[in-house]
Amino acid sequence: MKTQMLVPLHTYPMPDENGIALHAAAVARHLDADVHALVLKVSIPRVSSALGNMLIDVPAMIGDAKEKCRLRGEELVQAMRDETGPAGISLRTTEIECLPAAFGDAVAVHGRYHDLVMVGLESKNDALQATAEAAIFGSGRPTLLVPEEMPVATFGHVMIGWDGSSVAARAVADARDFLRRAQIITIASVTDEKSLPEEDPGSRLAEYLTRHEIQTMVARVQSQGRPIAQALQEHAREVGADMLVMGAFGHSRMRDFVLGGATSGILRQLQLPVLLSR
Repeated sequence: MKTQMLVPLHTYPMPDENGIALHAAAVARHLDADVHALVLKVSIPRVSSALGNMLIDVPAMIGDAKEKCRLRGEELVQAMRDETGPAGISLRTTEIECLPAAFGDAVAVHGRYHDLVMVGLESKNDALQATAEAAIFGSGRPTLLVPEEMPVATFGHVMIGWDGSSVAARAVADARDFLRRAQIITIASVTDEKSLPEEDPGSRLAEYLTRHEIQTMVARVQSQGRPIAQALQEHAREVGADMLVMGAFGHSRMRDFVLGGATSGILRQLQLPVLLSR
């Protein structure tokens, strides 16, 4: 049974770059996955105001915004077809129209019917970050964040950010397809940021993965005052890892996300593909 991967495509207010297609095709090839592209288009309610329409042509502005969404959506879907078609990757597309504030909820709901949600992130694009948060905490599925502005990863070297917690354990389980395909796996525990449940949790995880015939290396990382997200990502890049796997800390309350420090740091400054599970 093939992995089913959902890839949201934003058309408004700050759309995804075409690079999302490159990342989606690379992940789909690596996992032998089918891709479902969810095109997010904006719905703008019409507000009836005679005075407002005299000063500003509101219907024309709404029409212009929706036309730009339509065109950008077509461009993104074509980019996906250009990358997936030659590789023989199955691609299907769905278009939905809703208020921008509801994009994240829509992705979370659709994500529940897939094995993996892949969200592209760009620096200073709040819309993409909001969708990523919703997918992580609302879909019940692992979410792979990819930096759209960076080259496509090969996923040959996977690093696990391990602290012995339940969410980290869930992330390892959700990453099993990446782990089984990796040539190198590094287990990294940050030892000076918080109390760990035992002296050497990384070695215990290595023993467990060895029983699944997955060989690993164990590293003890010092944060040295750096935020944990920065310390993990920088160590991943130092050892040449293509991807980081870690648990997502936080919860949602009254539709506002309360994120753990590591999770928020990843979302604010993504340096490599990161698989987050909750």
